[in-house]
Amino acid sequence: MTQIHDGHSTTLPSADAILTGKGVMTPTSSQCIVKPDIEHAFVEDDPRLWSTARKNAILFIISGASMISGLCANIQNPANSQIEQELHATASEISLSISISILAQGNFPLMWSALSEIKGRKLVYLLSITLFTAGSAVVAISNTIGLVIGMRVIQAAGASAVATIGAATLADIYEPHQRGTMMGVYYSAPLLGPSIGPILGGGLTQGFNWRAIFWFLAVWGGMIFSTFLFLFKDTFRKERSLTYQNVLKRHIQERNLAQEKNARRERPAGEKIPEDGTSGAQTPRGDVEAQPVVPALEVKLSITDVNPFPPYLRVLNCRNNLAILIPSGLLFAFSFSLTYTCARTLSLYYDYDALTTGLVLLAYGIGCIIGSILGGRWSDRTLARLKAANGGVGYPEMRLESTKLAMWFFPPAVIGYAWVCQQHVHVSAICVMLFLSGFFSIWIYASTLAYIVDANVGQSSSAVATNASFRGISAFLAAEIAVPLQDAIGDGGLYTLWAGLMLLAELMILLVLYKGKQWREASVETERRKYGL
Repeated sequence: MTQIHDGHSTTLPSADAILTGKGVMTPTSSQCIVKPDIEHAFVEDDPRLWSTARKNAILFIISGASMISGLCANIQNPANSQIEQELHATASEISLSISISILAQGNFPLMWSALSEIKGRKLVYLLSITLFTAGSAVVAISNTIGLVIGMRVIQAAGASAVATIGAATLADIYEPHQRGTMMGVYYSAPLLGPSIGPILGGGLTQGFNWRAIFWFLAVWGGMIFSTFLFLFKDTFRKERSLTYQNVLKRHIQERNLAQEKNARRERPAGEKIPEDGTSGAQTPRGDVEAQPVVPALEVKLSITDVNPFPPYLRVLNCRNNLAILIPSGLLFAFSFSLTYTCARTLSLYYDYDALTTGLVLLAYGIGCIIGSILGGRWSDRTLARLKAANGGVGYPEMRLESTKLAMWFFPPAVIGYAWVCQQHVHVSAICVMLFLSGFFSIWIYASTLAYIVDANVGQSSSAVATNASFRGISAFLAAEIAVPLQDAIGDGGLYTLWAGLMLLAELMILLVLYKGKQWREASVETERRKYGL
């Protein structure tokens, strides 16, 4: 079958060829090696050929569902003092309930990602949202802080899947030249969490009590579950998944080996094997060729085939991935630290209540949303421009060129925020700096997320899950050290340090821009020599 993409004709392997391994490059243990144009392998009911209306509906569903990850981490903050008092908890236990939730939210996607590459996206969405809903309901009825902490982990584990697998779903339905814009739109939804989370949390706590927060999340989780169950059609296609193809290949090899052993066991003593590999028995007249005992299409994969760690290591084995994941984690940690400490500053020095604090933090959320949408569009536009200038040939690193514009302004915006907070100036100045910090940070992050997907063809969910792991670990560390550093050196010193870290992150992104293509190609060549491809 032949399809046309970006003006080039591409001959695609059939579904049978992909499943049996005939006529396509055999995958190796390293997923830096990809099959030729696996992104456009022929599939039944191709999600990329669906109508624009259906694609927009899917984008709307996963964007709305992904908001639970941002809310899960931030909505509790206004209720912390009430929880501490009612459950007789310590400040460190309250802090642990927040930071460990972020850690779980960052690392559980490794499991969800591996499962989605075997069983599809829809099953993962349904399982994870069930966990989120159940965890939220149990937190709402908890009478001990220990149960709250444990259920917050379950809740965060469930909330983590949509924010991660959602990017893979977009990769399923959109071509690479569209992903920057769509990633920007999609990622703007979870960015609302740090903004409206404190507003919702503050309003529910003041109007009812802290338990109302988690009943609200449980009800929302039930609504999202119903939406995925009745309105969402799975976008996963196994022919385009390297993880699925590698597991399938291993099953076929094991089956063929077992058949060969059985054939040797049943072969009469002294019978010689012909050089062509046939058994020597006469093929019955009328049969064109012998059929395998179990066709490749009958191989069924199970949950026992899911191991999240090999895909994680395969992603990290590529230097361009590691070099982009570090700044991605730093950007997310900065975002979490900023909203966490800003709420504390507004409470201590401006005497703001939970609701007023949430309204101030809304400036940061608005900046993030606008930066995500505009940054994503600029990313696609930059990729198209550079691709046209390169004779119609593009590669993932071109997308990172779009981050240069925001890089000039991001560190100065962070320093500006540092010192308006330190000097306790009028809150309007804090709002302006929050907006600018959010706008430029997410402008950069939208392009890095799209790059992570584009640079890992056939394993997008594994790459995004690895990114989530880096983000979760970075945010956990940021949450644990933010308050001690804020008390020791103030907001001025703390965010001057963060400005330096953001400059380092920008330099690493530029390194990937200029060296990433060379690193990817070198990895491919190394694996080809290693496996004789």
